[in-house]
Amino acid sequence: MAIVSPRAGKTAHPVPPIDWPGEPEQWVRKVVETVRGIMDGKINATGTVTLTISVTTTTLTDLRIGPNSVILFMPTTANAAAELATLYVSSRGKQTATLTHANNAQADRTFAYAVLG
Repeated sequence: MAIVSPRAGKTAHPVPPIDWPGEPEQWVRKVVETVRGIMDGKINATGTVTLTISVTTTTLTDLRIGPNSVILFMPTTANAAAELATLYVSSRGKQTATLTHANNAQADRTFAYAVLG
């Protein structure tokens, strides 16, 4: 079962415009607001994933993933914390990663993740 995390959802931080048809000062203000957000850690690089039950792999689909991406995980449930020792990224490609993990029937092995690069 593929888990899909959109690049920018309703709660995502605003992306600065490439250009602005109005006053240049308005465009600069938007870019500065975005840079300030980046400095505060608001980089639109997070998502959540729940490991698939009764199999040893889960496919993570995210527009930000590439062959050289680093994917970091934070368990958000007790069962996920116990699973962290067996979880690893076995492959990465364009917009997808394969997560390899233990095979069990726990349905709440949920992680928050960040994609860098």
